[in-house]
Amino acid sequence: MRSIAKLAFGSAQFALYSNGVLGGAPDVCTNPQLSCHNTTAVANTCCFNAPGGLLQQTQFWDTDPATGPTDSWTVHGLWPNNCDGTYGQYCDESRQYTNITAILKSYGATTLLNYMNTYWLNDPNDGTNEVFWEHEWGKHGTCISTLDTKCYTNYKPQEEVVDFFNKTTQLFQTLDTYTYLSAAGIVPSSSKTYTLKAINAALEKARGVSAVVQCSDGALDEAWYYFDVRGSVQTGTFVPTNQGKCHLLPSAYVLVKTMLTPALRVI
Repeated sequence: MRSIAKLAFGSAQFALYSNGVLGGAPDVCTNPQLSCHNTTAVANTCCFNAPGGLLQQTQFWDTDPATGPTDSWTVHGLWPNNCDGTYGQYCDESRQYTNITAILKSYGATTLLNYMNTYWLNDPNDGTNEVFWEHEWGKHGTCISTLDTKCYTNYKPQEEVVDFFNKTTQLFQTLDTYTYLSAAGIVPSSSKTYTLKAINAALEKARGVSAVVQCSDGALDEAWYYFDVRGSVQTGTFVPTNQGKCHLLPSAYVLVKTMLTPALRVI
């Protein structure tokens, strides 16, 4: 069984949106179980994330081209993995929305939208932020069982979309990868490299459980953090959990995020 960290994140931390427009409400979950820890099937998937019970908050360190603040990683997404390591995608064709910005504005979630336009950015070579958000919702958000439309009392159309982006940004704010690494002396450089052992140790020290890092061309460019969830994604408690470490290379660069960008390099 994967180890569980003692630190858990509840639903109220760092909220960027708080029901600005009257809508429905997520189901109330009484004595919810922790996802991926059940021994028999759980019928109420509005209060138990299944089959995607292993939630993965993913982050980018983009340097070519550089995106986002120079002292912060950026949001990639929130992915529901199955407990056996497999995953679903594009789980509801009827909810492949192409108007995420408009949906957020219709709910008065302007603070959330402004935050996303700073920290949840597309590679400009791949299209607009809106295109990226549509992809993340359509591929991953529709596969989170507790965000199904049936999981709301007096459901208002697309309110689950607001919950998805709000929860993802809440989690991101609790996972300051830049600070975790810099506290261990791992800072962006165009020439210095860092061992993966040191990178993994810095991320594990910060949370008490391991993270996964990904590299491209010898440079660190992604971090993945894993959680089991007690209750729904909307109102439940996210419990950090282990999911292994990156062993692709012995070390890497961490390139500087500037217009002419050095990075975090691994050897």
